[in-house]
Amino acid sequence: MQRFSSRQLERYPVYLKLLKALKEKGMTTVSSPVLAEMLGYSEEMIRKDFQAVSSSFGVPKKGRDVDAMIEDLESFLGYKSIKKAILFGVGHMGGALLRFHGFADMGLEIVAGIDVKPELIGTKIEGKPIRSFLELPALLREEKIEIAILCVPSAHAQEVAESLYDLGVKAIWNFAPVVLSLPIDALVENVNLASSFAVLSHRLSRTKRK
Repeated sequence: MQRFSSRQLERYPVYLKLLKALKEKGMTTVSSPVLAEMLGYSEEMIRKDFQAVSSSFGVPKKGRDVDAMIEDLESFLGYKSIKKAILFGVGHMGGALLRFHGFADMGLEIVAGIDVKPELIGTKIEGKPIRSFLELPALLREEKIEIAILCVPSAHAQEVAESLYDLGVKAIWNFAPVVLSLPIDALVENVNLASSFAVLSHRLSRTKRK
């Protein structure tokens, strides 16, 4: 089985978004040089990325079929199958994620939010119910939840993650600013806003020095 680096996996949604935009403009084929110019990537990297996931070959001087590329990318990324998730911590970030409609295009359905604030429990955000932690075991069982999204304060993230793991949820999308320590079979993807901004800030500083 071919292994994919984190950087490579991060590029595929970028390709998919661009291809869908090109399709809306009426383009039916696109070449690696055109994609490279639009994205600022190298042609060689783009060719290798698509060779790893494509079900068909491109045509010289014409490129690849846009519809086929979209289909291949959505299948590879798992966007074709619906994955149910539950979100912990309905604060500013958690609430924003509950209101975000783009997850449906990725095959992700957030079925409910979990919070400890009594005034939130029993309410809804974008039609999604806010439940208490005590309701979690039954909710996981009834909805067959595969993914947990953590937007809780860093002081509580490890405890919540361990509870989820013990209840059978092994895939965690972690927005809390803390490194989680879980068994090796847990799938944890950390979203570090500070690291992401540091990269942007550094690139901006280098641009100003030129």
